[in-house]
Amino acid sequence: MARKSSWEWSRTAQTRQSMLTAAREVFSEHGFAEANVSEVVARAGSSVGSLYHHFGGKTELFLALYEDHQAAHEEAAAASVSRAKQAGVHDPVELLIAGARAYLAGAWERRDLVRLFIDGDGPPGFELVRRTRGREWVRQNAVLLGAGADSLDRFTVAALTSIIGEAAREVATSDTEDAAREVIEAAMTLIRRLDPLRVLAEG
Repeated sequence: MARKSSWEWSRTAQTRQSMLTAAREVFSEHGFAEANVSEVVARAGSSVGSLYHHFGGKTELFLALYEDHQAAHEEAAAASVSRAKQAGVHDPVELLIAGARAYLAGAWERRDLVRLFIDGDGPPGFELVRRTRGREWVRQNAVLLGAGADSLDRFTVAALTSIIGEAAREVATSDTEDAAREVIEAAMTLIRRLDPLRVLAEG
């Protein structure tokens, strides 16, 4: 089988991205259940056959949009933590806050997607996908904080992660960017006041 040229790969990637962009608009406007594949491909300037070739169907398209959204969150948070470390920050809580700030900034930038994914209108099995992602997020935060495996440590990290998740919901539904920033600052203040390292040490 002949290898695809770089032009063909670029065209494939462009087609995929065009469909994801169109899907973002259509799903955000109508929700998953009411979204129509034909509207997605019309906005993408593509065809139903091409959509099924790239994604397999409406459910897979929705999940791909979710995975891209989560990947953007993770990349931004990881880059922010890395920059903080390079700047000499070593306190695990401050590193967590650096990542959380980037995560919440993304929640504002992609607030349409945050609202889409939290309203419960997704394909069958989506709740399991979200829960699995949530557990992995808690695990990553546990590693960052140096948390142990006992129940108190798990609860502490889960609580901190929940604060960030709930803040993301509030950020995404804020009327203005200034209001979103207030929520972000309140979340950061709350995390510091909880003094998670002390809780983890005492546990």
